[in-house]
Amino acid sequence: MKHNQRGVYSVEFAVVGTVFFLVLFSVFEVGRLFFTWNVITEASRRVARLVVVCDFDQENQLADNNAIIYAVTDLMPLIPNFSAANIAVSYLTEEGATATSYGQIDLVRAEIINYQHDFLVPGLALTLNSPNFASTLPRESLGVTRWGYTVCDGS
Repeated sequence: MKHNQRGVYSVEFAVVGTVFFLVLFSVFEVGRLFFTWNVITEASRRVARLVVVCDFDQENQLADNNAIIYAVTDLMPLIPNFSAANIAVSYLTEEGATATSYGQIDLVRAEIINYQHDFLVPGLALTLNSPNFASTLPRESLGVTRWGYTVCDGS
């Protein structure tokens, strides 16, 4: 009877081990996903904070790209597939509409858009489209001071 049972434990371990390790790696990956989303939330907050106090292109209502990159430079290595192209800054009126002139700006919104998270579980290739993360802050100086303009580019 013992001769017929040879190798059964190896087969059982292969089946149970596969399921166990798939679940284990999935748990790690969900933790990494939450970490990534927390870092993305922090990136939107940092960009919004820097944009409300730094100079920008007032004529075209465009934030300074160097200021945006400076705000998230130390976060970029933590998030794969993340770049300045994932950041959208908009200048808004108090009602939330897009401001058409410098004098109408009451709010600044920094939004993380089009970010895709690669789910790294062996045997399971998945790419998740992340929701948009946004931070909206009230207007501050927008880079204008008594002495000139505040340039925020890390120099």
